[in-house]
Amino acid sequence: MKYHSIAIDGPAGAGKSTVAKELAKKLNYIYIDTGAMYRATTYKALSLGTDLANPYAFGFLDYTEFVFRSGELYMDGVNMTVLNRQKQVADNVSLVSSHVPVRNKLVKLQQAIAKNNNVVMDGRDIGTVVLPNADIKLFMVASVEVRAKRRYEELKALGMKQTLEELVDDIKRRDDYDSSREYNPLRQADDAILIDTSGISIEEVTDLLYDKFMMKIKGEI
Repeated sequence: MKYHSIAIDGPAGAGKSTVAKELAKKLNYIYIDTGAMYRATTYKALSLGTDLANPYAFGFLDYTEFVFRSGELYMDGVNMTVLNRQKQVADNVSLVSSHVPVRNKLVKLQQAIAKNNNVVMDGRDIGTVVLPNADIKLFMVASVEVRAKRRYEELKALGMKQTLEELVDDIKRRDDYDSSREYNPLRQADDAILIDTSGISIEEVTDLLYDKFMMKIKGEI
C-alpha cells in the first residue's frame, strides 16, 4: 500500500501547525508536529538538568516515547501541549534542535511514522530532509508582527502570558538561529509552494493546499 505525505515548513508562527492540523482532519491523516518533538525534548532535558550545550548529552531520547493522539503530542504518556509552551522551553529549543545527534534521532522517528501512515507533517526541514519525496510541499511565511500576534493569541488561549514585544524578540531570534544553523537549516525546498499567510486566513490556506494535494494524487498536476 502506498502512503501519502504532505510536508509543511516555515518559520515560527507562520501558521504551519494550524494548517497542518486542519488539513489532517480533512483528509483523515495523522498530524505530526515535529516542532513539538523538539520542544518536548528540550522540556525533558531541562527537567533532567541536562547540559543543553552538549550535543551528546541527550541519550535519554533512546528511551523516550513520543506518541501523537488527535494531533497532540504525548511524551512518556504526558500531554505536552501546555508544558511545551513554557518560556524556558521557547528560549532553549533552538539550541537543542541545532544538535546533530538530536536531529538525527528525531528525524528517524518522524520518517518511521510516515513510512507506515498517511501523514501531514510540519516543521523546519520536512520538505528538505525528513520527507524529501513528499507528495506535495508547502513553505509558509508571514511578517514577524503577524506571527507574534498569532503566538500571543495561542498562548492566551492556553492561559499563558507573554507580551507582544517579548514574542517579537523571540521570533526574530528563532528565525536567525533556525536559518543560520549549519546542519539542516530552515530553507524552502526547490519544489515547495511558497505562501505568505500575512494577509489571508488559515482556512483559505488549508483549502488551497487541500485542492492542490487532491489534484496531485489524481495526476492532474
